[in-house]
Amino acid sequence: MTDVLERIAGLDQFYVQQKFSLMVNKYKVSSVDPGGNEGEPLLYVAQKRMKIREEINLFVDEEQKQPALQIKARNVFEFRGRSEVKLADGTVIGQLQKVFGKSLFRSTWQLLDADGNTVAMAQEKSVTVAIFRRFGDMIPYVGFISDLVPFHFDIIIGAQKVGEYTRQMSVRDRYVMDLTGDAERRVDRRVAVAFAIALDALQDR
Repeated sequence: MTDVLERIAGLDQFYVQQKFSLMVNKYKVSSVDPGGNEGEPLLYVAQKRMKIREEINLFVDEEQKQPALQIKARNVFEFRGRSEVKLADGTVIGQLQKVFGKSLFRSTWQLLDADGNTVAMAQEKSVTVAIFRRFGDMIPYVGFISDLVPFHFDIIIGAQKVGEYTRQMSVRDRYVMDLTGDAERRVDRRVAVAFAIALDALQDR
């Protein structure tokens, strides 16, 4: 398990794939190969849909016998909607929080350190697309299209864009988290991977 997290800590790109399942949200996190495609598998998630908003567990193995990371809401009824990213032993390594005010028209998240200090922000790339996704349901014969429009996020530290989270063209949800612009590695890659999963699982679309 430690080897996998050390491997993750040294990477700048991650490939996230959601697998189709009626009763369970399944994801696989992999590295990205030189050609920009899915590389070696790193982590797996298989979570019952009724629990996905309170707790998400990431495992080294697909059989879910070796826990690696956990995303857990600090309080299910907490208005701020803050979740902690923990190691298997319970150590908090970071936090995730949706910024509700800014998210009314353009989804915005904070990536925080273990003490709750903001490290980076993640914001929907296009204001136009963000608004269409929110209000498309109100337009006759167009609402179903808004559900198919993918969201892309920029990862920002201060005024500097250091990465992005983009959906790949596919029937199923497939994303690439790219942090190559964060040369100083200010964003903990383990927290970034947790965010990549949480964003698809928790993002209201």
